[in-house]
Amino acid sequence: MSVLLLTLLIYGVGLVLTAVGSRLAGRCTTWCCALCGLPMWVVGGTVAPFCLALPQLMLAFLAAGLSITSLAVGTALAGAVANLGLALAICLLNPRHEVSVDRNEFCRKCLLLLAACVVLIVFVRDGSLSYTGTGLLMFLFVVFVLISIVYQHHFIYGEGCDLITTAEEPSRETLAGASAASYGYTAHTMAFPVMSVFNALKNLLGVTVGLVLLAGGAQALVYSAASLANLTGTIQALWAATLISFGFCLPLLADALDHPIGSVWKRFSMRCRYYPPSTLPIQLLNSAILNLTLALPISSLMYRQRLPFGSQFRHYDLPICMAMGIVLLLPPLLRKRLYRWQGAVCLVLYLLYVAAALLAPLSGA
Repeated sequence: MSVLLLTLLIYGVGLVLTAVGSRLAGRCTTWCCALCGLPMWVVGGTVAPFCLALPQLMLAFLAAGLSITSLAVGTALAGAVANLGLALAICLLNPRHEVSVDRNEFCRKCLLLLAACVVLIVFVRDGSLSYTGTGLLMFLFVVFVLISIVYQHHFIYGEGCDLITTAEEPSRETLAGASAASYGYTAHTMAFPVMSVFNALKNLLGVTVGLVLLAGGAQALVYSAASLANLTGTIQALWAATLISFGFCLPLLADALDHPIGSVWKRFSMRCRYYPPSTLPIQLLNSAILNLTLALPISSLMYRQRLPFGSQFRHYDLPICMAMGIVLLLPPLLRKRLYRWQGAVCLVLYLLYVAAALLAPLSGA
């Protein structure tokens, strides 16, 4: 019992370190990009989605390097499922806000997510991710980056925005939020530091400290998940699908629900914000795509062999992720609007996924 309690304590410390480290690294990286003079539409298309997916990327990187492939694959896939079926679903269901997204970008990202799922389904049929599949996922990652940069450039300068919301008649405030005058990373995230050597060194230190905290937290989570699997006689994918993915989702849930988990995290999150709150739905979709198109190829490269893909990942994670992508895509594509019931369907799919992982785990994970 004492070993189990110690393992759960290490798990909790790991979650805190990854949450704090990823936010701190994301904030300071954005500052460093601003100090280097990079346009914010480039930062918004690259740094923001990458930092949001940083915990899953770091954990998958470390787990694959330690040859704990089931935990690496499970973290990437379960992270994508949790981002869509929990964080994005709650964001759509939140009655206090009208969720608004650019229709064209939302549809493009949903199609990119579905393309990544199709690549995985085709190239993991024999129980491992082939080198061709890894290459195609990396190609989709490059496409993702290019699409994101072009979209940020057009959106920040008010070029071709086709706003859709969960409301039948969008409010004036919502429509105004899409205009170039009121949108931008400088206006809605942070006040950028004065150009000075001190600020440059301070932010470089922040990036370093954030990455160290993140690496330490990810290492603690790898250890705790492997230990819990050994102590309870369960598969490692079970813990990736439940405790780890849910823990990584807690900060995103706090954003989706206006930070209800405490004033301390709210102040830290506001201070370390690196993306506008209104872009959370797109950022969650971006994070899910990066889990598939970047975390899995990184894991494959770290493992230096064909990455094993357990039966649970092929029969639970991939179909659920693909179903969520279809649910999110069809209404904006066909009806040109978002619906709150999309969030409800994604949440039900997520609960079914967790129930299946808990009650009917499959072998090979």
